[in-house]
Amino acid sequence: MTAGSDLLGRYAGSMVQVFGTPQLVLASGDGCWVTDVDGKRYLDLLSGIAVNALGHGHPALVQAVTKQAESAIHVSNFFTSEPAIALAERILAVADAPEGSGVFFANSGTEATEAAIKLSRRTGRTRIIALEGSFHGRSTGALALTHKAAYREPFEPLIPEVVFVPPGDAEALTAAVDDATAAVFLEPVQGEAGVRELSVDYLRLARELTSVHGALLVVDEIQTGIGRTGDWFAHQASGIVPDAMTLAKGLGGGVPIGALVTFGPDVTALLTTGQHGTTFGGNPLACAAGLAVLDTIERDHLLEHVRRVAALLDDVRIEGVAGTRGRGLLRAIELDGIPSAAVMVAARDAGFIVNAVTPTALRLAPPLVISEEQLQGFLDALPSILEAARAAGEAAP
Repeated sequence: MTAGSDLLGRYAGSMVQVFGTPQLVLASGDGCWVTDVDGKRYLDLLSGIAVNALGHGHPALVQAVTKQAESAIHVSNFFTSEPAIALAERILAVADAPEGSGVFFANSGTEATEAAIKLSRRTGRTRIIALEGSFHGRSTGALALTHKAAYREPFEPLIPEVVFVPPGDAEALTAAVDDATAAVFLEPVQGEAGVRELSVDYLRLARELTSVHGALLVVDEIQTGIGRTGDWFAHQASGIVPDAMTLAKGLGGGVPIGALVTFGPDVTALLTTGQHGTTFGGNPLACAAGLAVLDTIERDHLLEHVRRVAALLDDVRIEGVAGTRGRGLLRAIELDGIPSAAVMVAARDAGFIVNAVTPTALRLAPPLVISEEQLQGFLDALPSILEAARAAGEAAP
């Protein structure tokens, strides 16, 4: 019995089985590589689902967390700390947020969404527009805005008055947003739907409609933010300024943190003292990690690096690949007749971690520090990976 199989047996006997059987038991990471407990090494092209923005064991992040842990890890929401204040200021700066904007720190993306839902309720309205294919989290409030039936139906009834419209459909969005709408929630690139990007025109229409009708525009940058698409935040490429933005994942580089960002004094003032809170949100350790991530992205010019490296994925011409889509280092490889689950397994066998995000597509979300050589190595191996997946399918009974 291998160390991995032994640990997976222990996992099955001790964990609630909401994730099924994990693919691997990982022991360590170094840069863009991870190693399992049996010593096999993999190029990590998923980075903890767009979380490990600086890869694994980055010196800046390790140093920041270690230094902060030596002084204060947690202070509760009765107090604050310099790292929390400094991180809020940095987020507002890179978000180009106007004077009077603010940050509420949470522990995850779904908690940031919960805060945004409560923010929308403070408009005095209760109707929310979300998009088909959306994913905003799994807590019961966030789940009401998440479109996938398999996630929603076991827990219904959820909060009412959530209306889903087809992404990219200008007429449907125009018909849905009215003077009773509290907010429109959208992801600039729908990650869980298969990495499907909303157009600049659509984002601008959403901004126009919400402004005209007095509704909030809430942009979910949980997966797309913190440099993932080659901008600090994906919506910035369209030139819009939202009313609120949710963050998590890459913000802490692997340390759990989430945030709701409010734009402008009128929106910031909607939530007042005592109307929301969390015990762990804004703890000094997580905020020190967030500062290290932002500092490193800026110091090492990683936004430019992401755009340069990601160009390798713009036009992948390989038999078995129907095309690619997405932006920056959030990409989907659409497959031609080969199930993505089989390709994911074949990739793992070959030493690459990818995600079968839909039955026909692989999702790539590697660390922002990945090199052109590392990414090209995956592309060079992809033909043999696809052939192995195809052969496994033909051999299956």
